[in-house]
Amino acid sequence: MAAFPMWIGGREVTTAQRRTVLLPFDGSVVGEVFEATPEVVDQALASASAAARVMRALPRHERSAILRRAQARLLASRDEMARTIASECGKPIREALLEVDRAVGTLGFSAEEAHRLTGEVVPLDASPAGVGRMAMTVREPLGVVAAITPFNFPLNLPMHKIAPALAAGNAVVHKPASWTPLAALRMARLFAESGLPEGALNVVTGPGGSIGERLALDPRVAMITFTGSAEVGMRLRSLAGMKKVTLELGNNSAVIIAGDADLEAATPRCVTGSFAHSGQVCISVQRIFVEASVRDEFLERFAADTRRLRIGHPLDAQTDVSSLITEGEAARVSEWIEEARQAGGQLITGGRRMHRATLEPAVVAEAPDSVRLSCQEAFGPVVCLNGYHSLEEAIARVNASPYGLQASIFTRDLTTAFRAAQQVHVGGFLINESPQFRVDQMPYGGVKQSGMGREGPKYAVEEMTEPKLIIWNT
Repeated sequence: MAAFPMWIGGREVTTAQRRTVLLPFDGSVVGEVFEATPEVVDQALASASAAARVMRALPRHERSAILRRAQARLLASRDEMARTIASECGKPIREALLEVDRAVGTLGFSAEEAHRLTGEVVPLDASPAGVGRMAMTVREPLGVVAAITPFNFPLNLPMHKIAPALAAGNAVVHKPASWTPLAALRMARLFAESGLPEGALNVVTGPGGSIGERLALDPRVAMITFTGSAEVGMRLRSLAGMKKVTLELGNNSAVIIAGDADLEAATPRCVTGSFAHSGQVCISVQRIFVEASVRDEFLERFAADTRRLRIGHPLDAQTDVSSLITEGEAARVSEWIEEARQAGGQLITGGRRMHRATLEPAVVAEAPDSVRLSCQEAFGPVVCLNGYHSLEEAIARVNASPYGLQASIFTRDLTTAFRAAQQVHVGGFLINESPQFRVDQMPYGGVKQSGMGREGPKYAVEEMTEPKLIIWNT
């Protein structure tokens, strides 16, 4: 069994407490990691604090070059990294390969942003009191950024935090998800091989609650960037005090299918958007509202395509759907499906427990808006599909959610599309595309309980720097 030490100050660190990482599909052992003690977390923070001064002084072209070298090393280890991702989080290997490719892109976009850290000239003489003075702004790194990431994208989501932080001249302490720490630990070594200064990236593994709270409370941390549940995110924000905080939290993405929609195009996009990684994606389609005139036809198409999805081992190249992250999560989603069925929802297809943590992709029609499957984040392979009679009704039901990350509409009518885009309260709205769509350079983030701040390298760099004003009395 391979052991994966933590990475702190450019060196491997172990402790007496170990934890086994399992493949969710069958429970086989993937590797072993070590749990950080308070002293180890302190060591990581001390290393990051020292490295923050080095990173601040590092020229922009050198930061960019380090990111480019890390990008090349990741691309060279694409297959091995994809197998690591598929094994630790249960994601089908085809999706794991795509995640590696996206992380390669995220590193590239971040390398470009290292060159774009610019300020502006401020025209002080626009005010009489400013005559004889010149001013400019520059953007400076914050210092130490604490990055806390979830299990579902164990490589690319960390890169959305780590790569922009390094491009901006910060140092990072990264706490990956306890279930999926291996890709992050492998990536730390690739950064070291790429010439990243010692201590600029530190990866600590162990219990999320205790480590996360220590990071949020420690005065050496200038910023917390977190992706995960709303409950944990709000807890971290309450502890962070004056630190900068960006949060990407829960969601239950909705799709509106208008009566004039191209159903042949909409159906496969919605199926993929619903069941990729067994629905364990923040922007997975969870609610579909279909205009009554095409409701039955769309439901028939959607259910038929869902039944054709291939369930199997994540390392099988033919697998479309594998397992959830734990048996407990599979049991929870099954309970939510049964609750919706008992409340009057119709289970059209799927919902059977299979293997260990695998759940057959499920479609539930006309579930009441009050059940958990409709109003909370399922984070599993299940979709609620309900009919509607007016666009106003559909928009109101989409907006009834406490979340607001991304949503979409399928329609041929431009007026209908932009009317929905203006009225649906989300961070990102898509037209004739699944709300699960994301490319890594776009601004990404939500409103309401879906979080605050934006990711995407350009936007993350803005979050991870602060402007300084310089005035010269000529």
